[in-house]
Amino acid sequence: MRIKRTTPLSTAARRSRAIGIAAGLVAVAALTVPSAQASSTGTYSANQLSAASDAVLGADVAGTAWNVDPVTKKVVVTADSTVSASEIQQIKDSAGANAGALRIERTSGKFSKLLSGGDAIYAPGWRCSLGFNVRSGSTYYFLTAGHCTDGNPPWYTNSANTTYIGPTVGSSFPTNDYGLVRYDNTAVAHAGTVGSVDITSAANATVGMSVTRRGSTTGIHSGTVSALNATVNYGGGDVVYGMIKTNVCAEPGDSGGPLYSGSKAIGLTSGGSGNCSSGGTTFFQPVTEALSAYGVSVY
Repeated sequence: MRIKRTTPLSTAARRSRAIGIAAGLVAVAALTVPSAQASSTGTYSANQLSAASDAVLGADVAGTAWNVDPVTKKVVVTADSTVSASEIQQIKDSAGANAGALRIERTSGKFSKLLSGGDAIYAPGWRCSLGFNVRSGSTYYFLTAGHCTDGNPPWYTNSANTTYIGPTVGSSFPTNDYGLVRYDNTAVAHAGTVGSVDITSAANATVGMSVTRRGSTTGIHSGTVSALNATVNYGGGDVVYGMIKTNVCAEPGDSGGPLYSGSKAIGLTSGGSGNCSSGGTTFFQPVTEALSAYGVSVY
């Protein structure tokens, strides 16, 4: 299922690119290819894993995401429902002698970009979710997804675009998926919370970590981190790197919303497949990278 940002038909084509994150119940079918290049124990070297990852990127198949599993020493390639058998073969062929280092998994739905923390925010023509309120000195900002801030739009608290928040002052997408908006309207409150949860610090995700996501469409959902440093190919040249992979669901309008663990900020909602009725595979931009890039901090 293709999830798109809610945009009027008259909006420019560039703005109608899909940004709705969805998460689908993972239907896994592991496919591995024998390779004479593996060691006698069936494991692959760091160089072989790196070469296999580069080969997946080079195959440029939209609807795929991949990461190195440090336990099995494999490159786990997750393919959504749009990826054909011939495209999977294309990926394997691209890996060549390192094809055995690949483990292909299937997930339902289609990977697409998704539009206190988790509240709705509006740009002219679409809606996303606020990630985390941050500050630098006495200036206040909020973080959200970079595919939401692409084009540097102004932001509002309501769909009528009558209550102004402030301008986009930083945006990085693709490659990364984070953006920064400044609070110019002093009448708009900006508590350092996600809903009722006080966010006091930021941290890097770890595999197995229990995490919670909040978004303006689906509210609060929880799950676990399943992988780190995932690369996601949304298609059309929109490839992002270093993503956190989870099984937390999300839907259109949840993009940019916060991923947190207790009082710690962890990530910003990027994209995925599925919905919150069936569950899914979702990806998040690590928040520590965005904080460092803009020299801001949670509070």
